[in-house]
Amino acid sequence: MNIKLPSLSLRLNQNPSKTHFRKSKAVPGLLIVACGEKVEPLRVMISGAPASGKGTQCELITKKYNLVHVAAGDLLRAEVAAGTEHGKRAKRTHLRCWLQMVKERLSRQDSQEHGWLLDGYPRSESQATSLKKFGFVPDIFILLEILVKRVVGRRLDPVTGKIYHLKYYPPETEEIAARLTQRFDDTEEKVKLCLHTHNSNVESVLSLYNDQIVKVDGTLPKEEVFSLIDRALTELLAKKEAALGSLAA
Repeated sequence: MNIKLPSLSLRLNQNPSKTHFRKSKAVPGLLIVACGEKVEPLRVMISGAPASGKGTQCELITKKYNLVHVAAGDLLRAEVAAGTEHGKRAKRTHLRCWLQMVKERLSRQDSQEHGWLLDGYPRSESQATSLKKFGFVPDIFILLEILVKRVVGRRLDPVTGKIYHLKYYPPETEEIAARLTQRFDDTEEKVKLCLHTHNSNVESVLSLYNDQIVKVDGTLPKEEVFSLIDRALTELLAKKEAALGSLAA
């Protein structure tokens, strides 16, 4: 997998307890005070069609990198269920309200301090453009690619609501296997239509993130998928640290 990492922006946070001096490259003999220099946290976007394993990868990424997971769909549903002003407006002006909710969540202190993982958003070029205007630009855009057979193999446990896959995530017992059903929207015909719609939407978004895209084969076992994502994020962090080191040198 070829990973093209974007240019990096750095933020210098002052911490008086970690004050040190560095030589100015522009003015010989001049010492500059540098206080607690710190790299900006990771900003990650992830996109994947249904059954791409996106939910699993988000859990793994969040756990290892301590990012704030912002699942756009869950955010919208939670506001509607709670009957908040955003939720009420979302019923009337769905898309515009959704953007505002995402913007506010990414602006919170925890997202700014720890970094964020934006899941399933933006879904259109206009949404991506609006996020960019608000200053939310990812360091990396992870795209999970899948095949029709991956989705068709999904099965639902009507008792627990848990989703299995006949090949990639089989049921734990024969009892569970016997009661599994296929969801009506997991048939091959509907899956092809769903993927076509998803791919059309994604294509319009990707044009804005050409330099940040990392494509990963979502049909691989989840451990292999995460290994590829982990490598990309690790290399990105290494590049951030190297850039900061050269600045402080």
